[in-house]
Amino acid sequence: RFDRLRYVEIKHGRISQLAFLGQITTRAGYHLSGNIDGAGDAFDSFPNGFAAIGGPDSIPGAGTGQMLLFVGALELFVMKDSANGAAPGDFVGDFRNGYIDFRWDDFDEETKLQKRAVELNNGRAAMMGILGLMVHEQLGDVDLPVIGII
Repeated sequence: RFDRLRYVEIKHGRISQLAFLGQITTRAGYHLSGNIDGAGDAFDSFPNGFAAIGGPDSIPGAGTGQMLLFVGALELFVMKDSANGAAPGDFVGDFRNGYIDFRWDDFDEETKLQKRAVELNNGRAAMMGILGLMVHEQLGDVDLPVIGII
């Protein structure tokens, strides 16, 4: 049971890190170049945050559906570890599946434990960070200390 909970914590931490980075980069004005669809809508023509998936100028439903299907396919067929039916890896949350190594096997055990602890703590911080950004976005145009108005 603990392995399953740790697997879920690591996974949510990784997703939160990507979400936090995505929020910060798009709000800073960095968007993918080109068009998001065949109609010629540019990536930067859509709003940031929740408004991108649920506002009046949001990404069309078919586009949102494609993103959800892609993430679902990754979840079901690619991102597997021993906690959800794949061959056992070195640790819970090991998604290498024998393909990507990043020289992990060259590290000694103490370094591996330290790197896993850093990832776990960064994931926890990112979960709190993205939660804070989402709450702040829903508060509206409130000028808060340090972060101002989103």
